[in-house]
Amino acid sequence: MSIRRLPETLVNRIAAGEVVERPAAALKELVENAIDAGATRIAVRIAEGGISRLEVEDDGCGMTPADMALALERHATSKLPDDAIEDVTTLGFRGEALPSIASVARLTLESRVAGGEGWRLVVDNGVVVAEGPAALANGTRVVVEALFACVPARRKFLRSARSEYSACLDVVRRLAMARSDVGFTLEHDGRRVLDVQGEQDQLSRVAALTQRDLAANSIGVDLDRGDVHIGGVISLPTYNRGIADHQYLFVNGRPVKDRLLVGALRGAYADLLARDRHPVVALFLDVPGGEVDVNVHPAKTEVRFRDPQLIRGMIVGGLRRALDEHGFRSVQRPAEAALAAWQQEPLAPPAPTLFAAHLPYPHAPATHLFGGDGVSATQALLRDRVIEFAPPRDALPHDTLPMGRAETATAPVPQGDAHPLGIARGQIARTYIVAEAEDGLVIVDQHAAHERLVLEQLRRGMSGQAVPSQGLLLPEVVELDEPACDRLEAAAAQLAALGVELERFGPAAVMVRATPAMLGAIDCRELVTDIADDLAGYDAALGLNEKLELVAATMACHGSVRAGRTLSVAEMNALLRTMEVTPHSGQCNHGRPTWVKLAMDDVERLFGRK
Repeated sequence: MSIRRLPETLVNRIAAGEVVERPAAALKELVENAIDAGATRIAVRIAEGGISRLEVEDDGCGMTPADMALALERHATSKLPDDAIEDVTTLGFRGEALPSIASVARLTLESRVAGGEGWRLVVDNGVVVAEGPAALANGTRVVVEALFACVPARRKFLRSARSEYSACLDVVRRLAMARSDVGFTLEHDGRRVLDVQGEQDQLSRVAALTQRDLAANSIGVDLDRGDVHIGGVISLPTYNRGIADHQYLFVNGRPVKDRLLVGALRGAYADLLARDRHPVVALFLDVPGGEVDVNVHPAKTEVRFRDPQLIRGMIVGGLRRALDEHGFRSVQRPAEAALAAWQQEPLAPPAPTLFAAHLPYPHAPATHLFGGDGVSATQALLRDRVIEFAPPRDALPHDTLPMGRAETATAPVPQGDAHPLGIARGQIARTYIVAEAEDGLVIVDQHAAHERLVLEQLRRGMSGQAVPSQGLLLPEVVELDEPACDRLEAAAAQLAALGVELERFGPAAVMVRATPAMLGAIDCRELVTDIADDLAGYDAALGLNEKLELVAATMACHGSVRAGRTLSVAEMNALLRTMEVTPHSGQCNHGRPTWVKLAMDDVERLFGRK
């Protein structure tokens, strides 16, 4: 077959296949053009998820009629002042975005420069069908209609309008997050779904585009190493989501979805989150242009760093330090649904069988005793003389008496700055410690909290401070399959630093000679089996030390104070004091909070005092 030149219309459609995969891809190109034009306000309107209509209007510099005609030609751009393609500082430089979109849709382009006249161009699937004057303010308006209407092979692969709308919303959200100095609005089928004002600070913009309560449950990041800067906000480990779609990554102001950066985030939150939970992150990375290649993907959603290990090390180390500094923090406010579960019941009249025999005059009517208003007077007397009216303890069967464990509230409440978890007052359901703090009521999950404390002590053992071990009176032999024994034997030296001393005992068994003293009496067979499973189950790309970090979490779970164990008040307070000085004690090894605080204002609202 002989070689031939492709017709212009087919060339444009091929280019469109690289740039315009779906409505969200076209919308991304148009909004990026608006940002590069210096817009301070961008309005986006879409219909049917962008399949039938996309409209982007900005107040940027605008274009002259001659520039508009040139912009619809392939490989024409205003974003590269010279031939140094690696020094591009705008969101894009590709010149085929507008002609590619125009080749697969009906595109209306209207623009006006300051002091000039507005002009309008209409292109229908690659053919200019109309042009003339247009009435609009300074800036540009682009309307894309009937995308892929003449390319049914492409249109049938589009998803539902709801899915396409979700992708469009994500595009606008990420670009709006990257430029907090620009105002954005988004309307879908006539309904405004997004509206953020310009000139916002970074944290306010991120919170406005994700969730409002992120501001109270996040940590600011500000790191510099040479010419590389990392800024943004990261959520506390206890503030997490079930999917990774709430991780927003930017390189030199450009939204990206880069595997190196995602992997670094996972490393920073290792052993702070369960494997199926993900933090909420908005991370902005500024790198010199010569240190990053933004041209490795047609849509510029991926980048390549000259020194990837430097970037990964900065993210993992910097975020880890930030989390260490705020490790005691947790999502302190209980969920609104939990607060709503508290019921405010109306005060019922006292039951005659309980109180009648203990009234000063048991046979007198209430109206005679208390005046005309018997009910309100009864309430007043109950309020003033509740102890006098309480039935004697032997009047009720012992199995119906309320049971509880509490400390006499004579110990003073410690100052909030020194001891924010307060002082233990009791234990509920042999699982939750109730403490009184200076500014509210604290409830601690004893199992989750102690599990985190044990893990942090094991991690210190991995960093060189050997964990004290306790020798077994009789070494225990644990039988496993041969590959599991091989993995344990290979990790024996590192496990010894964690307090687990074992050695090979034949081809399919290991002998356990000592376990970490902090774990107390545990089932050696179960512990060693779980360690072997963890060494086999984690990603093969992880190094041995990284695997042992995750193994430590399993060991911590074996040795933590279990729910259902009765603690003395001294033990409760010891646990609270240790939590206050231990990094990451605000969340358990699976990312759930170890404690919550009910502020006094919330308590008073529950009782109608506010």
